Amino acid sequence: MDNEAKKLLKTMLGVDAEFKDGQLEAIKSALSKNRALIVQKTGWGKSIVYFIATKIIRKQGQGPTILISPLISLMRNQIENAEKLGLKAFTINSANQEEWEDIKQKLLSDDCDILLLAPEKLGNTAIIKDIINSIPKGIGMFVVDEAHCISDWGHDFRPDYRRIIDFLNNLPPNVPVMATTATANERVIEDIANQLGENITILKGPLTRESLSIQVIKLNDQAERLAWLAANISKFPGSGIIYCLTVQDCEKVAKWLQLNNNSVNAYHSKLDSEIKKDIEIKFMNNEIKVIVATVALGMGYDKADINFVIHYQRPGSIVSYYQQIGRAGRKLDNAYAILLNGIEDDEIQEYFIKTAFPTQKEMNEVVSYVEQKTSVRKREILKSLNIKPSRLDNIVKFLEVENIITKNGPSYSRTLHQWRPDLEKSKKITEQRVAELKEMQEYTDVDTCYMKFISEKLDDPYAKDCNKCKNCLNKNIVSIDIKESEIIAATKFLKEEFLEINPRKQWPEGIKAEGKKGIRPEECNEIGKALCSYGDAGWGKIVKIDKYETEYFSDALVDASVELIKTWTFSEKPSWITYVPSLNRPTLVKSFAYRVANKLNLPCYDAIDKVQKTEQQKTMENSIMQCANAVKGFSINSNCQNGSVILIDDMVDSKWTLTVCGSLLKENGANLVYPYAIASTAGGRGEE
Repeated sequence: MDNEAKKLLKTMLGVDAEFKDGQLEAIKSALSKNRALIVQKTGWGKSIVYFIATKIIRKQGQGPTILISPLISLMRNQIENAEKLGLKAFTINSANQEEWEDIKQKLLSDDCDILLLAPEKLGNTAIIKDIINSIPKGIGMFVVDEAHCISDWGHDFRPDYRRIIDFLNNLPPNVPVMATTATANERVIEDIANQLGENITILKGPLTRESLSIQVIKLNDQAERLAWLAANISKFPGSGIIYCLTVQDCEKVAKWLQLNNNSVNAYHSKLDSEIKKDIEIKFMNNEIKVIVATVALGMGYDKADINFVIHYQRPGSIVSYYQQIGRAGRKLDNAYAILLNGIEDDEIQEYFIKTAFPTQKEMNEVVSYVEQKTSVRKREILKSLNIKPSRLDNIVKFLEVENIITKNGPSYSRTLHQWRPDLEKSKKITEQRVAELKEMQEYTDVDTCYMKFISEKLDDPYAKDCNKCKNCLNKNIVSIDIKESEIIAATKFLKEEFLEINPRKQWPEGIKAEGKKGIRPEECNEIGKALCSYGDAGWGKIVKIDKYETEYFSDALVDASVELIKTWTFSEKPSWITYVPSLNRPTLVKSFAYRVANKLNLPCYDAIDKVQKTEQQKTMENSIMQCANAVKGFSINSNCQNGSVILIDDMVDSKWTLTVCGSLLKENGANLVYPYAIASTAGGRGEE
């Protein structure tokens, strides 16, 4: 068995390849039909272990391996690596439904060695009954990649991973099980081990990444960070990743670096799957120097020659940070891990902590609402409860996994299981997230070895000084100097990074009709513009001060807005201006609109009335609530004019206030409506 495993390793990686400490032991564990949790550093080669074990198991005439993997990008990567060993690997995921039947036939004819599934698919009864349960030889091995996701305490907990436990409980006892992770401390390991069952073997190795040279650089704001990137990115050898916390920042950083003649692409979950796949291939082939990514490019992505990982903002935990810098230096003697630390990092992370888990109040509301109905669809819940769609998705998924509700097609109904919310557990998890954030804050100020600090937080008994980081060497690994001219250029970029306000295309259910209804051209806004992102280092921070401290938008914002409007290409030139009124701050936007109109030599009319005090739009959590809130809040008066109009508001997020007011203006004689907002608060946070 040892010789066979070594032969397969050389086939996969080359004639000089040798097993790393613990790899052969892990393979033997699987071949002995054991259950094992493998905790090894990123780049150790966990996939090599289960690929070789699969190859041997298949040669012995057993069934295919089922591999649970969290990301489609990771699945593509794993399939390519499996093929190096001659393994036939296929995936069933949300992006390839047209291939499911063909894959089923391959399983039935024993022509599939590995089937990769997202954990969500374990909740699909059709996949379980029609595909997995019909495998002629049964499952040869069951693998859970990124197993920390099983744990409530894990930094990337996903409720669907809990389905794995039920699946494991129904597996024959002679099916080997392998769970792998690089980012689990002792608390998470204990939680995973308890869920995977009795007699589990834990194989844990040292977590120090010897190839990484680490440095933390503190910079005041985004302008300084952009300036540092522009000055230094070309100095790094080879290719690398820049991690951002939000989609909006990904796009912003990528655009800035492209303007500075760098080969860069943004990568995040809002991109089409084919675009992401193309970026992955080009990056793998070194046709792109830098990918600016969210966590959508994260767990397990295996490119051996990544030379650097730079964090544009500080992650929320040490385990997240360790997992992300683990993309670099897998097959290199030296690679760089640079953390840029800014003033807004805590604000973003506190938002993530606040929104990570549904509150007990929200879950109780959903359970109570479903109990009142025979069956109910998500859209019905959204019409009645003020909950974000993404948050509702998490709630129903959690309740479904816990067997509190059950799904029948698109509808949900209540089960007979008693609902007993674990308030103490939810509280502890949130407290743990806060503690992890404090550890990350502490990390940026530590004057001892960065890698040792990380390893100790991961409960690594082998933690030691790396002798390569900035603190160990007592000198900077990369320059921290930024020229004033570079900061000015970055600030100018941020101040000119205008945003488009794309018009809404559909009314939500129950607003204009019982179902969804398209917004007709005669009531639809034109593409609008926003001067900045709220709070950014360009105009954004001035907007924040002006709105909440001075309560008066400065002449500088008026002048910047006038200059932007002058560059606007209108299909029909506007002949007047109006604004969205407020009962809370009646003069704030009004004053701004009149001053802009004066400088543009256009009349400004008070054409819109705020007819009743409504909830603040930012407290409305979904489109139905946001639109309904705006509809009942505004009406048009006799000041409405003919001709095209610029409709001004201070902030835009959901766009429903501008959509409703624009529609009302057009119904009352206005021609084209061009929305304009001083700032956008739609930051693209909270994505997978």
